[in-house]
Amino acid sequence: MTSERFDMNTGHISLLVCYFNLRSIMRICLPSLNTYCKDMSQSILSYTALFLICSLICACSKKPGELAINGGKEANQLIDESSPYLLQHAYNPVEWYPWGDKALDKAKNEDKLMIVSIGYAACHWCHVMEHESFEDSLVASIMNENFVSVKVDREERPDVDDVYMTAAQLISGRGGWPLNAITLPDGKPIFAGTYFPKEQWIGILKQFVQLQKDDPERLKTSAEELTNGIAESNLIKVQTNPFSFDMEQLSSVVNISLSNYDMKKGGRKGSPKFPMPNAYEFLLKYNWLTQDKLSLDATLVGLNNMADGGIYDHLGGGFARYSTDDKWLAPHFEKMLYDNGQLVSVYAQAYQLTKDKKFKSVIEETIEFVERELKDDKGGFYSSLDADSEGEEGKFYVWSEEEIDEILGESPQVDIFKKYYDVSNRGNWEHKVILRKVDDIEQLSRDKGLDPETTWAELKVMRDRLLSARAKRVRPGTDDKILTSWNALMIMGYIDAYNALGTASYLESAKNSTTFLLKNQKQKDGRLLRNHKNGKSSINAFLDDYALTINALLKLYQATFDEKWIAEANELATYAIEHFYNNETKMFDYTSKLDPPLVAKKAEYNDNVIPASNSAMARGLFTLGTLTYNKSHLNMSKQMLNNMMPQLEQMEHLSFYSNWLQLLLDHLMAPFEIAIVGQDAVERRQELASKYLGNSIFLGGEEEGSLALLESKLIPEATMIYVCQNKVCKFPVETVTEALPLIKH
Repeated sequence: MTSERFDMNTGHISLLVCYFNLRSIMRICLPSLNTYCKDMSQSILSYTALFLICSLICACSKKPGELAINGGKEANQLIDESSPYLLQHAYNPVEWYPWGDKALDKAKNEDKLMIVSIGYAACHWCHVMEHESFEDSLVASIMNENFVSVKVDREERPDVDDVYMTAAQLISGRGGWPLNAITLPDGKPIFAGTYFPKEQWIGILKQFVQLQKDDPERLKTSAEELTNGIAESNLIKVQTNPFSFDMEQLSSVVNISLSNYDMKKGGRKGSPKFPMPNAYEFLLKYNWLTQDKLSLDATLVGLNNMADGGIYDHLGGGFARYSTDDKWLAPHFEKMLYDNGQLVSVYAQAYQLTKDKKFKSVIEETIEFVERELKDDKGGFYSSLDADSEGEEGKFYVWSEEEIDEILGESPQVDIFKKYYDVSNRGNWEHKVILRKVDDIEQLSRDKGLDPETTWAELKVMRDRLLSARAKRVRPGTDDKILTSWNALMIMGYIDAYNALGTASYLESAKNSTTFLLKNQKQKDGRLLRNHKNGKSSINAFLDDYALTINALLKLYQATFDEKWIAEANELATYAIEHFYNNETKMFDYTSKLDPPLVAKKAEYNDNVIPASNSAMARGLFTLGTLTYNKSHLNMSKQMLNNMMPQLEQMEHLSFYSNWLQLLLDHLMAPFEIAIVGQDAVERRQELASKYLGNSIFLGGEEEGSLALLESKLIPEATMIYVCQNKVCKFPVETVTEALPLIKH
């Protein structure tokens, strides 16, 4: 599962409960906990369900790295950390420790329960709980006296987050951030939930203190059963039967999944709504291969409504993390790198297919946002922008009609602007205005007797004026840590944008950022590091860092025909196989064999907002194996896909398997290997790449290079295009016009 796996209604996770008997925990914990809850006429179970549901998915906090002036406050153990999220808590009265041996040893030596509190810098409710509870001296005294308290940045340590989030899921079927777990001194969880108001949090702490005194053995029994449930939730059966699946079966599965789509507004039915870019990538590919109209309609409805909605920043570009409503109007206003990188990719692919100017604007404006707000001057990309500023969510982004009138003045075009972007005195969100497109610019212009193109140009001027005015506001904080896997997603976004639009600077940015990652994150022994901040790299990388970087390198080769990128991908794949591959499951573990073990070994199988590291690795091995004729990589990829077939056959929500489904398409309908060799190879490649070509793999160069498929394909003083499948090539042609009809199933 991905690092955002609980950001949406997670129907698939409910299957995990089958592995774990919840009753034993409730028998142990509820009798004592209910004593606290009776005064409020609720059991702890109803409390937990209520607050887990209410706190489902949060996002935001104060400015990263901005520590309050000491003012007599003593710093805790987080003061030397680099994570902006951890530094935000460095002057809390809670004696926080970072995750590691020091905290675990202290808990064991003092025989204290641990509190493991997990969040991230852009988490709104994390900030709320910090202010209500972790900055409160009474709460801190209870925590400090009775517990060893550990703060974790989930973006730095998704492995730790995964263990305790699974515990929360098994207990309640829900999850989110902040995630607060109570564990035995060895880290085995006995309780996990999300946001709790101060009084409830105090009550929970007191009840577990009492339980530890009265019956520690029962807590140990509970922890063992819950830990076993976490481990069993990760089981996957190795499939030994021959791979068996066809397009008819896939069509049936896709149609079932699309029945859950909102064909008016896009995305999954209901709220909240998440962009889910990889699902749209699959649907575009599926449509291209099958000409299925419904899959294309679902994609375009979603992309158009997101681009028009409040989830998109119509002044500064870029997307917020998700919409709290079912119309894409009101986002949690944080902007995450991983969303914007993937959304650039999917809008670029949609533009290749449709040539819709709206999609082109979204691509360009989103990249402008990333360049302006998230790019490090050395080539890496920061993680996120907060939603809060001045203690209010969305304050930086929303307007009143009076503010807009004051900045723009009066004119027919201003009236059009206000109608077009849903500006009114009553507002459209908490008495404020979130800019969104709700009308037709051409009709509005005609109604005023104005030329639509002139009006659109005037609206651009007005947007720039509002953007300049907004820049004078107190800016949301930036989480300026640079994560390897998220940077790989952004690099792929740049390459896809280059393919679609041909903008040379996008390709240069992709190359520079890839060079930055390899220089700073790749170590002499071949391993990657996950995090980079203030010139220092840290934390042994996880599988998603390897898998997504491999995919970015292979995509960069296909854009440049420079074989050094294949060599780098091959080195990372070799290292990952040696250090992450699990011979028992025939899949990859999330953590390296070099890393200290957690209480349960975890792996990511299900796709979500970010593709699962196993599906990304399987696709990377497939592409690398195809380019290099490496049958071992191809067989490993196929076995991983085959292991997932029972889940794919029964899926109801394609978002949980969309990256696996893309790999499945490559097995059901072999990709085109488009080899271009000759002095104009790069130019021909770009001309072809501007089209949407579904499951095609590009290779070539001015010379034949070292790849087997390019052998003997160079014809002097000519540039030839070879369209191949399964290593069998059609008769070569010289022009893109001649090649395109050959690239069809």
